[in-house]
Amino acid sequence: MKKVHVFNAGPCALPQVAIDNAIEALKNFSGTGVSLISISHRTKEWDAVMDECRALWRELLHIPDTHEVIFLGGGASLQFLYVAMNFLEKKAAYLDTGVWAHKALKEAQGIGEAYAIACSKDENYTYIPKGFDIPTDIDYLHITTNNTIYGTEIHEDMDCPVPLIADMSSDIMSRPVDVSKYDLIYGGAQKNVGPAGVIFAIIRKDALGRVSRYIPTMLDYRTHIDKLSMFNTPPVFNIFVMNETLKWVKSLGGVDAMYKLNKEKAALLYGEIDRNSMFVGTARKEDRSLMNVCFVMAPGKEDLQDEFFAFAKERGMVGIKGHRSVGGFRASLYNACPLEDVQALVACMQEFEALKK
Repeated sequence: MKKVHVFNAGPCALPQVAIDNAIEALKNFSGTGVSLISISHRTKEWDAVMDECRALWRELLHIPDTHEVIFLGGGASLQFLYVAMNFLEKKAAYLDTGVWAHKALKEAQGIGEAYAIACSKDENYTYIPKGFDIPTDIDYLHITTNNTIYGTEIHEDMDCPVPLIADMSSDIMSRPVDVSKYDLIYGGAQKNVGPAGVIFAIIRKDALGRVSRYIPTMLDYRTHIDKLSMFNTPPVFNIFVMNETLKWVKSLGGVDAMYKLNKEKAALLYGEIDRNSMFVGTARKEDRSLMNVCFVMAPGKEDLQDEFFAFAKERGMVGIKGHRSVGGFRASLYNACPLEDVQALVACMQEFEALKK
């Protein structure tokens, strides 16, 4: 069978060891003789998985005791509502850097006063706004650290005079993070740490309970902290695969090792985009994402786009089509995307250039 190179924007490529262990657990979970998807979440064997997964999150991201880690269903889009329900009392500010950031803002506006403190839509979200003032009379500032559709990323943890909340769906565990700077970090697992169907939330515990509104039980973060993510039946398969993925990250040297590898992969691909006469990048260079590399055909070469898609597909490239709002190409270089796959894509681009010169 021809080797494939997976660059899907999500669900992501996962470590083979996590996939293999999940297959075995589906047959026989932890020696119980019961499939993982039939196991009771009230067993000691499942408790061990939950405990290990929380411990790995703490270890890999150096999460302080001030914060708790929980796992929920519903996807990151449901967290847009959770955020506003739990933190928005008077007004909140959002950094509008792409589709998902804008959707998070819209959801908050259905709960209370929320506005965009800065926005990069004027240039089709190809940069991260900078130099904006953060007022001190807001309940929180919400940011989306990586923008999968447009290929931009906030590369450093900002100093913020108000509570800072971040959607890190697509760059969590890809680089070191100072968790102490955030009141909440949340995201879907399916970009870097597991399959779709479970979200992670890292919450500063003393930041909760400050809004006066009634919060429905299921939408109250305190409910899930108190019940250790098992107020209702957790998505056991998804959490199991997340745990296996985090064990893989640890085995390779942790987040620092992932960051070094991710920078190497991104530098290789961006370097080829900048060198190759067939392609140009779409995001400003200083804001380029390490996770989602977006590029298009160079001016005058646009009519070759479909031909390159077919050329790349023949060589095993999977998932490189850009989002419909941007067009062109997008290669997602999440943690489990190996350097060899990026090298294969670069070789494909070089071969195509040589063919068309």
